[in-house]
Formats: sequence, C-alpha cells, structure tokens
Amino acid sequence: MHSSLPLSVNLWCRRPPCTSAAHGPRPSPQRPSQPSLRRQAPLGLRLLLTSMLAIAAPGLSDARAADPPASTATRPGHRFACADYTQGKVFIVSPEGKVEWEYNAPSCNDLWVLPSGNLLFNTGHGVREVTRDKRVVFDYQSASEIYACQRLPDGNTFVGECSAGRLLHVDPAASIVKEIRLLPPGKDGGHAYMRNARWLANGHYLVCHYGDQVVREYDPAGQTVREIPARGGPHSAVRLPNSHTLIACGDGPGGSRVFEVDATGTPVWEVARDELPGISLKFMAGLHRLPNGHTVMSNWLGHGQLGKGPHLIEVNPAKEVVWTFADHQTMRTISSVLVLDDPPPGNPLH
Repeated sequence: MHSSLPLSVNLWCRRPPCTSAAHGPRPSPQRPSQPSLRRQAPLGLRLLLTSMLAIAAPGLSDARAADPPASTATRPGHRFACADYTQGKVFIVSPEGKVEWEYNAPSCNDLWVLPSGNLLFNTGHGVREVTRDKRVVFDYQSASEIYACQRLPDGNTFVGECSAGRLLHVDPAASIVKEIRLLPPGKDGGHAYMRNARWLANGHYLVCHYGDQVVREYDPAGQTVREIPARGGPHSAVRLPNSHTLIACGDGPGGSRVFEVDATGTPVWEVARDELPGISLKFMAGLHRLPNGHTVMSNWLGHGQLGKGPHLIEVNPAKEVVWTFADHQTMRTISSVLVLDDPPPGNPLH
C-alpha cells in the first residue's frame, strides 16, 4: 500500500525574474493599535534580541535562498506510469500526483501500458502482463536477467535477455518463436551487458549495451549495422520518426545526460548533468519524447542519491524545465516513465 503522506509534486516553468511591483512581495499589514516592539524597546534590549536570533537561526538567509521556485504552471501535471526499480513496484499516477494503481515488480526497468489498459513490464528474470484488477495474463520466466520488453504488432512480446545476450520473440503462451543471439551459447554477458532494448519498425533492434557504453543497432540476423558511442553507460534508447536516436545515460564518467544524434551519429541535442538550473541529473534511466517535442526524463536516484532530486523532469527543445515530479515518501527510484495524457498512435516514443 502506498503512503498516505502528502506528495511532493513540483509544477513550474522557468521565466525571467519579474520586475513589476505588482508581482513583488506583499507588504505585511500593520496594526495601528499595537505599536511595533522595535519602536518601544530600549536600545540595549533590541541589540540583545538581535544577537539571540543570530545564534538561534544561523544560515536562515541561505535556507530561504534555496527554496524551490514558486509554481507558475498553468496546467496540471501528467498522468503517467512508472517503474520503481529499487522498491520493486510499478505505479500509475494521476495528474495531481496521487498513486491510482500499483503492483509488485522486482527489479523493474521497463514498462508499457497496452491499448487494453493492461501493464506489461519486466520482473528481473521475467516479463509479465497484468490487468488492472491484477490478474496475470502473460508470464515469461528465464534464468537470465531481463531489463527490456515490448509488445509487438503481431501480438508477440519482445524480450531482451541481459546476461544471456538474447533477443527473443515470445508468443502469448510464453513460448519462444524467434531467437537472435548476440552472445554465443553458454557465455554469460553479466549484469551490465544490456539494459533497455527496442524492436524497430524496419525489423532491426536497438540495444543499450550499458557496460560497453555503446548503443548498437542489429539487423534481423543479429549483425551490427550501426554503433552510437554513449559515454556514462546507455540505459534507454528510442528511435524517433526523423531517424534520430534519443539516448539516456547513467552515472559513469561523462554520463548523467540525455542526448540525441541524427542518422549519421552527429549529436544534435543534449541535456547534461548540471545544465538545468537548480537540478542535478544523477543517473538518467527512462525517457519519453512527447508529441509536442518535449522530453520527460527519469532521474534515477540510486547509487547513494536517494531523495536528492526530482524523480521526473520535463524539458522543452530549448532545454527549459516545464515540469518536475517527486514523491520521496511513496517512491525511491524511478527507472522508467510512460506519459499517459494523450497516447499517440502506435508505439509511444518511450
């Protein structure tokens, strides 16, 4: 059961400081019948009170300066689904930031909300589909670690087996109907070999090789047709309609960033670790490119960073922050996010 404590949800837009007096701080009203203490107290007493306040509240001005910006958003937040890898749960969250639905999902790094409303997600060593009334209608289990899944147009399910190095098509009965081996039989790729992976409309596969710090595109026979260097460790990659590739990287050297390259591999857009005012990117895990061109990024707070930043950050193409979400009482580390406001036709860019 999720916490009933108030959620910490931030909705704000960056804008230049307002210089109009109409937007300045409102003066405190004075009561004429009660003259101020400063006017009545002797000088010695005023000096004593000032000294006591300075001792009792050191750093008060610094704390005020660190307050988050006031909300200037003109719309509610997003409705979204997300995976909490550390806590082992998946959630559906309302635009007001309240958890509407949750389900246990150990080591979940990838999830989808299907057209039926069911949720498809990985479970550490498997992939499961669950209805909103929490009935399991698909369940594939493996000896390999699994961090990638996707429902295919033919009704089968794509599964990326990390340590086994296999890309699989699995039918509704959980039987393997297609296998592409990226590693020879018996070779263990280890925990860092693969993170999220995607089947592409051209029949190719986009695979994040986290440990090798590269995203590779494979053809249907498993042959490499393209490599995109991704320092910091790629966690998620999405092929965009214009043939660009959007990639989220972890916290290795040069990482904690989200970047986009064109069809030639040339970088065309990037949000780096300390580029957003007041927000430090910790480990960029999941992402969702929205129809309006904005990017919603999951800021994974593992590796000693729990509670040290927002879970989700939305930026526009100019890299201005337009929305953030944090609920450190209910969630620990969001590793994947899928915005549910207006699902686009076909697979969302997630």
